[in-house]
Formats: sequence, structure tokens, C-alpha cells
Amino acid sequence: LPSEITQNSSENSPRGIYKGWVVVAVSFLSIGGSIGFAQYGFGLFIVPLQEEFGWTRTQINFAITLGVLAHFVSPLIGRTIDVFGSRYVMAVSLGFIAVGFFLRSMMAELWQFYLFSLLVFTGTPGTGLATGRLVQLWFPETRGRMMGFVTAGNNFGGMISIPVLTLVIAFGGWRSGFLFTAIFLGVLSIASFIFVRDGIEFVLREQNKRWAPRGLNQYSSKKVFDGLSVRSALLTRAFWFIATGMTLQQFVRTTLVTQLAAHLQDIQLSPDKIGLCLSVLAFGGVASKIIFGRVSENTTARWAYAIVVGIQVVGVAAFVFFSSDNFVLIFISLSIFGLGMGGIGALGPLAVTELFGMKNYGTLNGLIRQGVIIPGIVGPLLAGAIYDSQGSYDLAFKIILGFLFLSFLCFVSA
Repeated sequence: LPSEITQNSSENSPRGIYKGWVVVAVSFLSIGGSIGFAQYGFGLFIVPLQEEFGWTRTQINFAITLGVLAHFVSPLIGRTIDVFGSRYVMAVSLGFIAVGFFLRSMMAELWQFYLFSLLVFTGTPGTGLATGRLVQLWFPETRGRMMGFVTAGNNFGGMISIPVLTLVIAFGGWRSGFLFTAIFLGVLSIASFIFVRDGIEFVLREQNKRWAPRGLNQYSSKKVFDGLSVRSALLTRAFWFIATGMTLQQFVRTTLVTQLAAHLQDIQLSPDKIGLCLSVLAFGGVASKIIFGRVSENTTARWAYAIVVGIQVVGVAAFVFFSSDNFVLIFISLSIFGLGMGGIGALGPLAVTELFGMKNYGTLNGLIRQGVIIPGIVGPLLAGAIYDSQGSYDLAFKIILGFLFLSFLCFVSA
């Protein structure tokens, strides 16, 4: 009898660590790699490409526009996630980006740069969409704080990719920089295929492991993947308010953030002060994701989203109307703005799931991401046109402030 008790106790005791932690770690690195190296690192290649091929900066930067257009495939990627799960989409998306960077390392013509850039940016939406589903599947009770941690990977990727790529390019040239990125993302693609699992059955097998989150014993496939059909969601007022709100707030990234360094130069701030202002945005981005991811668990993701947009309104208003060329006031206003801006990436997927369920999570998020195309194209053109006609960005920033306030009203009304 004692031996039977010992045997049963051994069989029922938890073995190993909950695999959800491995999944979120891979997701963190995937977002950091795809966004950090593919987007934050883009600027490091502009001058080397200009010197090598004689391309103008307008020609080089046109590749970013192709990145915006790649969001047209987001609904298809989202639907694929709903049908086949996140594992394959994440692995294939990272594979696309890796292949694009590898081909970039061998390019010789401008059209090749555009074609391979399109391949890179086509893979980018898949990592974010896949991650949103994985986090909520593996950590249902703490999905807010875990989403905040994982999406902070894009800020982490930006901070790491810049110095790493700078060194690689300095010692090996721009082709080595593209090749290094390809190898790194290729390894992440393989890792995601090996370690990522997407299915309620995998989660339930892990519920007795060490560091498993609470609430898994109440899990069921019907409960987790319940939700509205795409048609039913599209007929709700909430969907259109959420989609409009997300589109309007995106203008601040494509207009104010992209032109911020140039504006600060125009008002004669020194390079070190400009660097501090940009750094506080990055720090605020990380803090906001973690703080308001946690807040969403105590309120709702929709209200947390409304709060961070409201904080952005306060920060931008202070920047536009009160800071002038005073560095201290500029720094304070941008600190407030950054604390609001960062949480967007974590709260968007949570709000969609909260309102419409996980059944068509990928498809609905993909459809909402179509709105990013509008500010992605219009925002920089709007800022440039206003600056060319008036000699400053003041009117553009005031228009963006109005868009942010309308975005806040959309989330309050959803």
C-alpha cells in the first residue's frame, strides 16, 4: 500500500515548467526581431545604400510605403490563424521576413529592393496577430500583463537592433547587416515552429505544471473559442467604433512621431536633448504596455484603451500649446505622451477579444488593421504638405490632436 501511494503521488505531481512561458518567450523575441530589425533598423541602411547605388532617399524610403500596403493581406493572415492556428503563421511569417532580408543582401537593382522589401513587410503582420492569440490562449486570467510583456518586445527589439546592426554594418558593410538579420530571423522561424503550440488540448496538458496560471481547470474548447461570427461582429456598433478609433489614433505615429526629430531640430534643440526626447518615448512605450496591460485586467481592455488615448491627448496638447521651445516642458509633455502611446499595441488585440471573442480573433483583427493603411499613407504626406506651405508642423500637430480626441470618443462610445 505505501508503495502504491508513493507511485500515485509521483504520477500526479507536476513535472517541468508550464510551456506557456516558452511560448511567450518565443513570441517576445519574434516581435522584437520582426519589428526591431525590419522597421527600427531600416534607417541604418539608408546612407550605405545611397552611397553604393546612388539612389535618392525618396527612392529608398518608398519601400516603407510598400510596408503600409502589405497590411492589405492582414485579413487573409488573420483568417489563416483562425483556421490553422498561430504556430504555422508565426513560423512562415518569420520565414518570409528572413528570406526577404537574405535576398536584400544580394540585390543590385532598385526594383529588387522594392520586391524584397515587400516580402519582408508582408511577413510582419503575421507575428503580431499570431502573438495576440497565443498570449490569450496560454494565459487567460493574466492576459493583460502578459500581452504587455510580449508586445514590449518591439521596443526591446528597437533598442537592441540599432547598436547590433550599427556594429555589423561598420565592420562588414550593409550586405552583412542584411545577412545577419536574415540568419537571426531564420533561427526564430525554426524556434517558433519547434516550441510554439496553439490549441486548447496543449494548454490543458500543462495545467498541473509549475508556474501554470490559475483558472486553467475551468478551460474548455467551447468556452475559449466562443464568439461572434465575422458577419455578426461587422453588424455591431462596437466594431466600427473600435476600428475608427484605432485608425484615428494611428495618425499620431505616422505624423507627429515620424516628424518629431525634424521638428525639434527646427526649434534649435541640441542633438543630445533630441536624443533624450526620443528615448523617453521608447521608455514610455515599455512602461505603458506593462502598466495598462495590467489595468485592463481590473477594468476592461476597451476602457484601458480609452485611458491611454486620453493620456496621449493630454501629452500632445501640452506639447503643442505649452512647451514652445522650452526643453523641460517638451520633455515632460513627451513623457506623458509616451506613457499613453505605448499601451496601444498591447490593448488592441485584448479589446477585440473582449468584445467579439476568440472565434474569429484573427480575421477581425486583420480587418481592423486595414485602417492602418490610411494614416500610413496620408499622415506623412499631410505633415510634409503643411510644413512646405507654412514652414512648421504646428497645424499638422493640431490636426492630429483633434484626431486623437475623436479616437478617445470612439472608445468611450464602443
